[in-house]
Amino acid sequence: MNRTFPGSEALAACILVLLVTAQVRNAGSVSTNEFRQHSSCNAHEYKEFDFWVGDWDAFDFGGKTAVARVRVDRLLDGCVLREEYGGVDGHEGQSLSIYDSSRRVWHQSWVTNRGELLTIEGTFQAGKMVLSGADRTDDGKERRVRGIWKPEDGGVRETAVTSTDGGKTWKPWFDLVFRPHK
Repeated sequence: MNRTFPGSEALAACILVLLVTAQVRNAGSVSTNEFRQHSSCNAHEYKEFDFWVGDWDAFDFGGKTAVARVRVDRLLDGCVLREEYGGVDGHEGQSLSIYDSSRRVWHQSWVTNRGELLTIEGTFQAGKMVLSGADRTDDGKERRVRGIWKPEDGGVRETAVTSTDGGKTWKPWFDLVFRPHK
């Protein structure tokens, strides 16, 4: 499994700074207690992706050998999910996922040790987290991406598909199963 995303880690850092800055600016319009209650992210929407929190070994679907170690935890008073991905092939990545209550969407920014970036957004629907976005192929062509996470058999399954024809046709990209790390 090889998640390759052309882009820049700096862009992901800028996005995170903008999100935090917007939250701090909005804090001035509410009392301290109201801000603390909001920033704790207690609403059920902030917990929709909690099934992914854990210490996991990732396997290609049907495979018996782990392809990565993945840790997903909560940060910033439970408002943000952080994924740390360590592939056995040396490919490393991190993602930050947050529920944007102003737009009622989940947002994820994924960056890697290879300078790759993918930003995807979507919603929790029918027991699955469905996030979509676009990046660029090595030759500059737009590539649409759709990822789906769902709890399955005591773990989590993440599948992804891509389209380079504007969404007319889709092909499998990867299919991972996360099992608790032993």
